[in-house]
Amino acid sequence: MATEDHMEGLTVTVRLIRSFQHKNLKNVVFHKVHPDMTVDNFMDMVRKDIQTRPGLPPPFRKHAYDTLKLEFKAHCNKTNNPVINTGDDEKLMLKSGATLRESGVENETEISFFKREEYENFVENPVTKW
Repeated sequence: MATEDHMEGLTVTVRLIRSFQHKNLKNVVFHKVHPDMTVDNFMDMVRKDIQTRPGLPPPFRKHAYDTLKLEFKAHCNKTNNPVINTGDDEKLMLKSGATLRESGVENETEISFFKREEYENFVENPVTKW
């Protein structure tokens, strides 16, 4: 199935979450992402890109991101939580070995990228600080 998205690639926004409690996050946009790229390859690509991306503070470059979760798709509802959607983990967490397409990533999808251990601690105690 050759769609325009498949030919041109997807535009995907990655929400880098460094701290759930302090709402410390940055959005990074990636263009021409191939939908048949694996989740693991996409994570590697993002990690490599953010090492040299202009305007990204050093703490975001060095964080130990290890998990991707679908946050928002174009024309769908957004979560009420300003940091991350803490529901539907089984459905929304991107699984190692799957492609982005198999994971439900479409054009203009927003994906959160974070450290799984920090996320699980936040889910257990969802307190934010300023």
